[in-house]
Amino acid sequence: MENHPKITVVGSINMDLVTLTDRIPEMGETTIGKQFKMNPGGKGANQAVAAARLGAQVKMIGCVGSDSFGETLLQHLQNEGIDVSNVEPVNDSTGTALITVYNNDNNIIVVPGANDHVTAAFVEAKREVIADCDILILQLEIPLEGVQKAVAIAKENNVTVILNPAPITELPDELIEQIDYLTPNEHEQSLLVKRMNEQQIKEKVIVTKGSRGVSINGDEEITIPAFRVNAVDTTGAGDSFNGGLAVALGSGLSLADACQFGNAAAALSTLKIGAQTGMPAKNEVEMMIKIAEKMKKHKK
Repeated sequence: MENHPKITVVGSINMDLVTLTDRIPEMGETTIGKQFKMNPGGKGANQAVAAARLGAQVKMIGCVGSDSFGETLLQHLQNEGIDVSNVEPVNDSTGTALITVYNNDNNIIVVPGANDHVTAAFVEAKREVIADCDILILQLEIPLEGVQKAVAIAKENNVTVILNPAPITELPDELIEQIDYLTPNEHEQSLLVKRMNEQQIKEKVIVTKGSRGVSINGDEEITIPAFRVNAVDTTGAGDSFNGGLAVALGSGLSLADACQFGNAAAALSTLKIGAQTGMPAKNEVEMMIKIAEKMKKHKK
């Protein structure tokens, strides 16, 4: 893969506020936590960072608040080589995820804040940016009307659309028909099945299954195996997969090869703590694939 596909991401930009603790306080109680971290997040921003590190020309469309979090996140995205000229500060708080981690589990409160301003009218004003890209990536952490408008603009201009349906919500039939690839995890897929007919599922769905790889639902289901690694943190692995899938498809790879590329990106991303921290560079992904192919030939 030598070229640099043009990818536009329309989606959420958050600051993750993470508290590690040995015990969750009861209502009205105060306890002392172990550690606090602030990490750039939001599924939209995560997928933009993943695609940029893998060599794509990435433009982000979204909103941040007119606050210090917004300034920090904009600078962070710029440092990753992402064009943020279409990310606008609005009179609201920057999106946040309040994450409490305890006993190897977590609970999360997401406050969308500025992400709720990515409306149909906001997206319409970015029409030229969407029309000019090779691949459009979306998620569901912004208003559905904004997603629908972005998809409609993309299809008017023959742009390939990837929708990562998270967090899962009911999707209109018209929207599903316009999407080229849906990338749910197994939980999200089980809910989608109830809302999509069999033919729609066959044509569009790529199911991410963690350590069991991904399944492509075509006339015959194909499984693309995962790469074996000693995972440290799986946060952001799905976002890394989506970024990798988009870059590979935009570079002209087949769907199966693009899923393999995405799997490698996802596997490498789990070797470090944090959603964006461990997202790999293109050469790391290509090296992992080459090593795996050599090992496969050697076994034969």
